[in-house]
Amino acid sequence: MKRTFAALALTTAFAALAAPAIAQSQGDWTFGVGVANVNPKSDNGTLAGSPSSIGDDTQLSLTAEYFIRDNLGIELLAATPFEHDINIGGSFAGTTRQLPPTLSLNYHPPTKGKIKPFFGLGLNYTTFFEEASPLGVLELDDSWGYAVQVGADWQISDHGAVRLNLRYIDIDSDATLNGAPIGTAEIDPIVVGVSYVHRF
Repeated sequence: MKRTFAALALTTAFAALAAPAIAQSQGDWTFGVGVANVNPKSDNGTLAGSPSSIGDDTQLSLTAEYFIRDNLGIELLAATPFEHDINIGGSFAGTTRQLPPTLSLNYHPPTKGKIKPFFGLGLNYTTFFEEASPLGVLELDDSWGYAVQVGADWQISDHGAVRLNLRYIDIDSDATLNGAPIGTAEIDPIVVGVSYVHRF
C-alpha cells in the first residue's frame, strides 16, 4: 500500500509539471460521492499485553470543497460509519464503529490535460462508538491527528470528474477494558477512495 501511495504521488507530480496551466477558480464548489476503504497499518500496537490487529472496512464517502483562492480549496471529508474487527494476540476481541471527519487544505496544480492532480494536508477527528467485546466492556477514546493526501481527477465532462485519492491519517486511541487501561490502538490507516466529483 505504501508503494501505491508513492507511485500515485510521483505520477501526479509529473502530470502537474508536464501540462500547461489552467486554474480552478476562486469561489468554485465541488461535491463528491464514492467509496472509501480504511485499511489500518499492519502493526496496531500492544493491547492487554499482546499484539493487536484491526481489520479494514469500506463505506460510502462524501466530500465538499470550496476554493478560497484559485487552485486552493478547503475540503471536508465525511462517510457512513466504518466497522472494524479487533484481534488481540491472534484472537477475536471485539468490534468498534467509527467516523473520521477530516478537514483538509488542498492544492490543485493548474493543468490543461484531463488528468488534474492535487495534494492536501489536514486535520482528522475520529470518534469511536458501539464498541462490543466478548471480554467485557471495551471503550476506545476519540482521536485527533493529522492527515495527508494525494490524488488525481480524471475530467469526464466540463463539470464532472472521476477521482482517485489516497490518504494517510494519524489515528491513535487509548483503550480500556472493564474500566482498566489496556494500551493504545495505533490504527494509522491508508484510506483509498474512488468517487465522482461535480464542480459548481
